Amino acid sequence: MIPDVVEAELRTGAVQNDHLRAVLDADWIEVIPLDTPEHLSAFAYYEQRLVGADGRNVGECGVLALAETMAHAVAVVDDRVAGNAARGRNVEVRRTLGLLCDAIREGLLTVPLVSALADDLMRDSYRLPFGPGGFARWADENGLT
Repeated sequence: MIPDVVEAELRTGAVQNDHLRAVLDADWIEVIPLDTPEHLSAFAYYEQRLVGADGRNVGECGVLALAETMAHAVAVVDDRVAGNAARGRNVEVRRTLGLLCDAIREGLLTVPLVSALADDLMRDSYRLPFGPGGFARWADENGLT
């Protein structure tokens, strides 16, 4: 599930990045409008803490608001500031890298596959706590696989 504000960001990005169209077209993704008073209140809380003059982090606000207002939901956000904003709130936050390590431990993914994915992410300016080719060593040193 993704909030409608993330869908809007993806649609905007798909104009210049065709690969985002595949995300928008995936039939397993459900878009949830943030339109209840609970959604809007939670969104406003995060918006006050995360959105600056540049308008960035609206998607993170939506993800956190949706996770906070849904039972058993988990917010997947990689932005450290966004994760910190959720502290003390009724929301569980996970990072993508942690989910990928969980998938390796569960036998759903392999270290070489996640390593290649991490390298691909870094080519697109995604920040990770290791350099290209460094996932396997990092995960081993941190006991994550």
